[in-house]
Amino acid sequence: MERKHLKLLGIFFLIGIIALLSTGCSNKFIVLDPKGPVGQTEYHLIVLSTILVAIVIIPVLAILFYIVYRFRDKPGNKAPFSPEWADSKILEVIWWGIPIVIIGVLGFYTARDTFALTKSPVKDTKPITIQVTSLDWKWLFQYPDQKIATVNYVEIPAGIPVQFVLTADAPMNSFWIPQLGGQEYTMPGMAMRLWLQADQPGEYYGTGANFTGKGFAHMQFQMVAKQQSEFESWVKQVKNTASPLTKDGYEELAKPGLADKTSYSSYPDGLFEETVNKNGGQYMQHSGKDHDMQTMKMEP
Repeated sequence: MERKHLKLLGIFFLIGIIALLSTGCSNKFIVLDPKGPVGQTEYHLIVLSTILVAIVIIPVLAILFYIVYRFRDKPGNKAPFSPEWADSKILEVIWWGIPIVIIGVLGFYTARDTFALTKSPVKDTKPITIQVTSLDWKWLFQYPDQKIATVNYVEIPAGIPVQFVLTADAPMNSFWIPQLGGQEYTMPGMAMRLWLQADQPGEYYGTGANFTGKGFAHMQFQMVAKQQSEFESWVKQVKNTASPLTKDGYEELAKPGLADKTSYSSYPDGLFEETVNKNGGQYMQHSGKDHDMQTMKMEP
């Protein structure tokens, strides 16, 4: 019976590996396909973490299977039995020393790259700012320099660093464009920052990565990266053809419900700042932080 169980376990293990590999062939793991400097840095951290973890996991699994096979209970088993053996200083150093070294290496590179990503990935290019508000259950993007707004889609110039300033006028969510970089939380009363950049034109998948209720599965948006000239043409088109977003329109938009992709030729001045202060003015006051949201621009 035991041999049958081992065979079944091996069969299930092989089936799982085959299923995983076949899935990888048919679908693209977009997290492992970075298209910007931030995503590329985080991809390198993923690869480094995988290698360091494999240094521990692979030998442990190999030893486990060896022990299970070598010391299995069966007639005529000649496995050695050493009841007087207590410990080994050499083995103690190995199985404590290797994890300590791995944690040290991983911690160093993670801290170094994480702090580096708090600043603009490009120094010699003028960046842009986009203010993002997560709602139930849609995304509002405001362009303070261009004075336009969009819902459930955002367009940026390729090769230009973008600082997203994030807040929420609904339950906390998480802003995530997997191919460009890791997620950042959107929280009521807070203005979080996230640097991203798309190295080349294309369409990129964006989504909310934090459960927020009934319409959570539909909180997805499309990011489109274009050449600078095409981006400027798009801005002009929105200004000339789209309707303005009024305060009443925003109040209606902020109500729970789904929304289609929409563009706005303008929006009320200070709308993003009012949203932050409305949800966290008391928090900001008690925390001793006085943020001038109108002048929240790019940091070097």
